[in-house]
Amino acid sequence: MECRIVRRPLFLNGLRAFEAAARHGSFTLAAKDLHVTQAAVSQQVRLLEERLGFALFRRHANGLELTDQGRAFQPGLTDAFAAIERLTDSVTAMRPGPVLTVGVAPAFALHWLIPRLAGFNRRHPGVEVRMATGGARLPLRDDWTCSVRRGVGDWPGYIAEELFPATLAPVCIPQIAEGLRHPRDLCGVTLIVVSHLRAQWTWWFEAAGLSAPVQPAAEVLFENSAMAIKAVLDGVGVAVAQLPYVSDALTAGRLVAPFPILPRKYESWYLVYRPIRREDPALRVFRDWLHSEAEPQRQAYERWS
Repeated sequence: MECRIVRRPLFLNGLRAFEAAARHGSFTLAAKDLHVTQAAVSQQVRLLEERLGFALFRRHANGLELTDQGRAFQPGLTDAFAAIERLTDSVTAMRPGPVLTVGVAPAFALHWLIPRLAGFNRRHPGVEVRMATGGARLPLRDDWTCSVRRGVGDWPGYIAEELFPATLAPVCIPQIAEGLRHPRDLCGVTLIVVSHLRAQWTWWFEAAGLSAPVQPAAEVLFENSAMAIKAVLDGVGVAVAQLPYVSDALTAGRLVAPFPILPRKYESWYLVYRPIRREDPALRVFRDWLHSEAEPQRQAYERWS
C-alpha cells in the first residue's frame, strides 16, 4: 500500500496575521498594521496554530513570546510577503503596449541617446523603452530587441545598419585649447586615458602623422568613457573622444576640438538586431527615429572633417 502525506492547506489570512504579530510582538499592533480588529488577528493566528498542530506564540499578560517553531517560521514569511509586494509593484508598473529593450554602452547612452530620447517618447508614447548595459566588449543578447554598438559591422547572424562614424578627436575646454596649435603641444598638458581604450590615443597620433604618441606632462586614468568625458568637461585635461559622445558639447561651445577632425574613420556606430526582429513594431518605429536622429550626426562629421 502506498503511503501518502496529505498536506492541509494553510490560509493566507492566518499567515499574514502571524507574520505581523511576530514582527510587532503584539496582536494590537498587528491589527493596526493590517487594518482589522485585535480579536480578528488573535482568532486567525489561533486557527493557523490548529492547522499546523503546534503553538506559534506563548501568550503572556504583558505580550507575546515566539515559540521555537514561531521563531523559525517568521523570517521566511516576512521575506515571502516582501517578495510578493515587490512582484505586485513591478506588475502594477508595467505599461500596456510594445516594449523595446536596447543594449547600449553607458557612455553612448549618457552622452548621445538619452538626451534625444524625450523626442522619441513624445512621438511614440505607447512604446516602453528599457536600457540594458551592452558595450562593444559585451556579447549581444537575444532578450534585447536591438543594440546600438561600435564596430566594423561584422556580427554574424545579425543585421547591422550603420548610423554614423565613430571618429576620434582630442577635445578639451576652451581655456586649455588656447595653448594647443599642433598635436605636439599635447606634451604640455594632461591627457585623459580610458584604461581599456589606451590604443585610441595611439591610433589618433598615428592618424595625425606622428610616428609615436607624445609624452604628456601628466596622465589621468579612468575606467570608462563616461567618467573620462566628465573629467574633460570639468577641465581636468584633454581626452581623445568618440565624436558622438561630445558632439552636443562641441555644438554648445562647452568643449573644443583644437585640431581638425581627421577624415580617417576609427569605426562606426551601428543599429544591430536579429532578422527575426525586423517586423517588431517597437523596433520599426525606433529604427526610423534613430536613423533620423543619426543624420545630423553624419552631417556634423562631414562638417568638422
